[in-house]
Amino acid sequence: MRIVRSLEGSEISYGNRNLARTIWRNRYVYLLLIPGLLHIFIFSYIPMYGVLLAFKDFSITRGILASPWAGLKHFERALGFGKFWQVFFNTLKISFGKIAIGFWVPIVLALLLNELKNRLFKRVVQTIIYLPHFISWVIVYGMVVSIFSAEGGVINKLITYFGGEPVNFLIEPGAFMGIIYGSEVWKGAGWGTIIYLAALSGIDQELIDAAIVDGANRFQRVIHINIPSIMHTVIILFILRIGGIMNAGFDQIFNFMNPVVSRYVDIIDTYVYQLGLVQSNYSFAAAVGLFKSVLACALLLLVNFLSKKFTESSIF
Repeated sequence: MRIVRSLEGSEISYGNRNLARTIWRNRYVYLLLIPGLLHIFIFSYIPMYGVLLAFKDFSITRGILASPWAGLKHFERALGFGKFWQVFFNTLKISFGKIAIGFWVPIVLALLLNELKNRLFKRVVQTIIYLPHFISWVIVYGMVVSIFSAEGGVINKLITYFGGEPVNFLIEPGAFMGIIYGSEVWKGAGWGTIIYLAALSGIDQELIDAAIVDGANRFQRVIHINIPSIMHTVIILFILRIGGIMNAGFDQIFNFMNPVVSRYVDIIDTYVYQLGLVQSNYSFAAAVGLFKSVLACALLLLVNFLSKKFTESSIF
């Protein structure tokens, strides 16, 4: 037993020395982690101190620690408030709609781009579809107004030119939701193709060559080689997308929303903004935001568990 323990101890000691040597050998690479770790610590962990607001009757003059405890009062108030459930279901509706409409678009774009043989044309197309990602939602909304507004919009000019009546797309609920989904796909689809193109670049060329020898055409190679090869990446990104389902896109909704359609597109994030910053109801807003975060975390764990059980692909 003493010999076994000494051997185990020597293995642990050797392993620690090995790890220390590896870290020292790659010390400059590890130094690159410091800015990212500091960013996460400052903007993700330190703000968690503010979670206390959800359990207190916050007073600005007293501060967070000196404010009286309220327990679960704000959570009970939120769950019993009709407005909360309206924005809750709006959030789910918009998020699921964006997933259903936009999740598969980057996959299709990546598969199409991967089949292009002309490298110059491929790079030009990639650049064009990536650019919208870097455009602010404020500018995107200005573009939407220029295209869809009832007065001076390009679409309505065409409608009136052909003898039709102008349509105010920005206050029609159905048309407005179409604009929300369409602008989301236009802005984010190109950027989403980067990960799928990276996954496609890792496919073993020997598989493709073997399929060509067997007589498989390009469509068959995409169906039987490319798609199965990136399916693990697709599942991981889908899990992450479900984990963020309670974030329906604050920047977009905040810029696009107007009083006429607010009942259809007001989401939890805009609701928290109105309660916390506009109405200064910090504790209630913190309770709603914490409820959203806990629910999103639960959804992430559930989807990850189901994915690991049925597909053997998971985040952890």
